[in-house]
Amino acid sequence: MAPRAHQLQVFNSLSGQKEPFFPLHPERVGMYVCGPTVYSDVHLGNCRTFLSFDLIYRYLRHLGYSVRYVRNITDAGHLENDADEGEDKIAKKARLEQIEPMEIVQRYTVGFRDIMQRFNALPPSIEPTATGHIVEQISMIEALIEKGMAYSINGSVYFDVPLYTAQGGNYGVLSGRVTDELIHNTRELEGQSEKRSPLDFALWKKAGPNHIMRWKSPWGEGFPGWHLECSAMGNKYLGETFDIHGGGMDLKFPHHECEIAQSQSAHGAPPVRYWLHGNMLTLNGKRMSKSTGNTLLPLELFETGSPLLDKTYSPSVVRFFMMQAHYRSVLDFSNEALLAAEKGYHRLMEALGRLERILPGSGPSDFDWKAWEQECYAAMDDDFNSPMLIAHLFEAVRVINALSEGKGHISETDLDRVRSQMNVFVFELLGLETPVLSSQEGPVEGLVQLLIELRLAARSDRDWALSDRIRDRLLELGISLKDGKEGTEWSRV
Repeated sequence: MAPRAHQLQVFNSLSGQKEPFFPLHPERVGMYVCGPTVYSDVHLGNCRTFLSFDLIYRYLRHLGYSVRYVRNITDAGHLENDADEGEDKIAKKARLEQIEPMEIVQRYTVGFRDIMQRFNALPPSIEPTATGHIVEQISMIEALIEKGMAYSINGSVYFDVPLYTAQGGNYGVLSGRVTDELIHNTRELEGQSEKRSPLDFALWKKAGPNHIMRWKSPWGEGFPGWHLECSAMGNKYLGETFDIHGGGMDLKFPHHECEIAQSQSAHGAPPVRYWLHGNMLTLNGKRMSKSTGNTLLPLELFETGSPLLDKTYSPSVVRFFMMQAHYRSVLDFSNEALLAAEKGYHRLMEALGRLERILPGSGPSDFDWKAWEQECYAAMDDDFNSPMLIAHLFEAVRVINALSEGKGHISETDLDRVRSQMNVFVFELLGLETPVLSSQEGPVEGLVQLLIELRLAARSDRDWALSDRIRDRLLELGISLKDGKEGTEWSRV
């Protein structure tokens, strides 16, 4: 299927501005997103990044592109503090628990996939692992050594950043950092580093006697550098140059900067045309941090609860909350914000239920549904602007609620249009799911919501006696209903 006639604009971190999106191949898109390092439970910051790119993936597919979406699993080579020295994060966890590193990898890979499934994220086309591509990484290192851009010393191999810069490479092109300033701000005690320059980064590290994860190479037993892994896997599955590379804002430097330098040196061309980066999460106005305890895990939101929250929330409510902020903006988690998102989510779902019961008239519609649809697409074409799309959806909710109360008119053609497009925007693109009563949702909340929906159906059928009976019975049980223009809200009395 040929892509729809939309002029998609994306914010390219490489240029620092929005650009028209034109893939290398007219009907195909290659997209690589840096996946998790599987040494602990995936945190909400990671989840937000992956859900942002799930939205992007969904929209590209909706436009008709055939998308190869590659998201890796980092199961080796990622050292503590993103440095070239220290202990591998996975090996450290395995040593502390006295089990095999691959047991750690398996446990947290399964956990990550489970969380993504509960968030209703589509799986990537390919999910390669770093340990499964050691051959490709060694081959890329050999190419860099042959070109003179890397050097081996004492069983390790480093990329030569000053030489790359001297030959016209722009180390800092993505992050905006200046090489001279980087050198000035990098402190290394003389004689304690084997690197020629403090800016040089590891492509391969010699494994010490106690290092668990190790592979044979031309330079001795060791393990790959973290930055190299993504370049090798992106090159294998998407080619020497591909369309989109994504990740969190924190990966711009050094990870993505190093990827550009080593890939361009190996292949002689820029590896990526559009760099897309999602922004960070905060919690109650402060940056999420495991060290301070100001952090939340997805299961705390869904099931176990947290002292930082008054209640648990369904995955769809949390996903909806994240979609209310643009993927490039900072998003703050708070109990009040999640409660507001939950109310909005239920208003949206209630409106979809009413929409199915509305009957068309014989004349023209009072509302311009064609223009509304165009505005929704314009929001998504503007760098995947999900908050603007949601604003347009609630404009539709307002009209739907009025129609369900007999105020206004909609033609049969427009009714078919809005039913189809609301399903596209809410379920296909935003990836939301209809609320269900389950162990993840409190029984009181679920039952009240069900009775509200039954009452709305009764009102739509002009069965005022049943509508009043449901309202009065709920009030006797301590639940007060309040009808408004944007739906019915409830509270305990």
